[in-house]
Amino acid sequence: MLSPERRPSVAERRPHFLSFSSQNGCPLVVPHLAGIEDPLPESTPDKVDVLIVGTGMVESVLAAALSWQGSNVLHIDKNDHYGDTSATMTVDQTKKWVKEVNDGKFSNCYTNAKLYVSAIIGSGDRGFSSRDFGLDLAPKILFAKSDLLSILVKSRVHQYLEFQSLSSFHTYENDSFEKLTNTKQEIFTNQNLPLMTKRNLMKFIKFVLNWEEQPDVWESYAERPICEMLIEKFKLERPQVFELMFSIGLCYNMSAKTPEVLQRIRRYLSSFDVYGPFAVLYSKYGGPGELSQGFCRSAAVGGATYKLNESLASFDPSTKTATFEDGSKVTVSEKLVISPTQAPKYSQNIPEQKYEIHRLTCVVGKSCEEWFSEGESAAVVVFPPGSLKSGNQNVVQAFILGPGSEVCPQETSVWYLSTTEQGPRAEMDLDAALEAMETSIVRESSSDLENDESIVQFGPNGETMINSVKLGQSFKEYIPRERLQFLLKLYYTQYTSTPPFSVVDPSFFDINDENSKKLITGASDNGVLYTAMPSAEISYDEVVTAAKLLYEKIVGSDDDFFDLDFGDDDDVPIHNANYENAIEDDDDDEDNDVDMNFDVNRQGTTELVGEMEI
Repeated sequence: MLSPERRPSVAERRPHFLSFSSQNGCPLVVPHLAGIEDPLPESTPDKVDVLIVGTGMVESVLAAALSWQGSNVLHIDKNDHYGDTSATMTVDQTKKWVKEVNDGKFSNCYTNAKLYVSAIIGSGDRGFSSRDFGLDLAPKILFAKSDLLSILVKSRVHQYLEFQSLSSFHTYENDSFEKLTNTKQEIFTNQNLPLMTKRNLMKFIKFVLNWEEQPDVWESYAERPICEMLIEKFKLERPQVFELMFSIGLCYNMSAKTPEVLQRIRRYLSSFDVYGPFAVLYSKYGGPGELSQGFCRSAAVGGATYKLNESLASFDPSTKTATFEDGSKVTVSEKLVISPTQAPKYSQNIPEQKYEIHRLTCVVGKSCEEWFSEGESAAVVVFPPGSLKSGNQNVVQAFILGPGSEVCPQETSVWYLSTTEQGPRAEMDLDAALEAMETSIVRESSSDLENDESIVQFGPNGETMINSVKLGQSFKEYIPRERLQFLLKLYYTQYTSTPPFSVVDPSFFDINDENSKKLITGASDNGVLYTAMPSAEISYDEVVTAAKLLYEKIVGSDDDFFDLDFGDDDDVPIHNANYENAIEDDDDDEDNDVDMNFDVNRQGTTELVGEMEI
């Protein structure tokens, strides 16, 4: 039975069916509403090729890839909602999850969960209910030029989703949130940048787009932090170095090596202007949890069987028999894939999750549009090392979503803060970042400033500028008379096997590697594969890498990974609900839809069209 607490997905909100043709020409209809889990199958299949336990992002992408390849897949989850480690949860689901964490049910994956929920939620005082909020366990952003977006298009999973643009990246330093300057026009019109700095910055941007072909520039810095190359080779100043490293490159500390950061900076720049004046998108109604549902729906169309509220009790590698908590059994002919959070109670040798990610999620009683670009409802704020009063040694990243993202009601917003700092310092850094955000957003939007004529700012030429504020830059000593209202605060520590600033190690899934036998329950070839917990990476870059590695272990090769051909049907554009005032869910109004342009060749291979202009 479908949980009444679950937030409906975009596909369930749409009033129409979406259809396309399969490889053999038979029409396929996307399951309507909750069709993939309601009604549930009357019985569990007797035999399947692959059993996947947990509906997180990696597991869901894998299920869809295997189903379309022809494998018989049974996909289960012990929860009453999709997503597992990538879930988008309501407030009540979050309360249940926190209790499970503190009861030790995820001791190898999550600890130290603390939750505060205002009485306003659920009281009806302002009309807020538990289901008004969608809170991500592992929030992510999607680069416009990325493997996952290509697969979303190729597999038609994008038809179940809606995306919005995100162009606002802020770097916090000296009590100021500086918005990222990243386009040719912005660089040359920025009055605060000296001419020589502008030239050096443009020189670096031109270099980084094909940096691998210029080893004479970077090879001597290959094992050194990139900040040294930016300062010594390109003569960039500290503000530009911090923007490139922490806002564009999304690094975690000053020691990030040059090649890795160059790759990340190019990731951002090559994604810019692919679909519009932005590099990043995010999905409405929730992040990875929404994408997980989309891939599960695709897998169901491809023939996978789904069962929620189903737990794996045990697996006998000798008979390849999986037994569930309800007593039913299934024979697994190929592989059993298990999320670490859903392993049977007495499992041995679950992969060690030795890296910490500390997260703080807040729901605040303010829409925070001051952080967003016009027509958008999201922003990223980074706090470089040493920028906070806690003396942070690692970056704190903040991902902010407003009511236009449909994860919270009007006049509220959701803030996701995270850090890779280890130990008790992590919570100090998160608190310091939260305080800086609270002070600045209240000061920026305070009604006190509108009526206080004694507050004056002077422009670059000495002219008087009254009531001109930029998120804390001008009035460092100003103390507003109002306070920000927190409707929810959630602290927790998440563990992962993936080091910071990295993607999953291929050896993690290598069941034949003698050094990796300890990662697998029982013998080295017992047919069991564990997936990895989400990494600290705020992008989806790790998802496709991990799913392809697992796919190769099961199928033997990744050559036909999402090698789909849906016939000659016209491409359906991905709609950006907010860009250029696009109207939400109005599929008939072509003037208000922004097409993400695709070029599909005869083999069905999808290539994104668009280049960044320098």
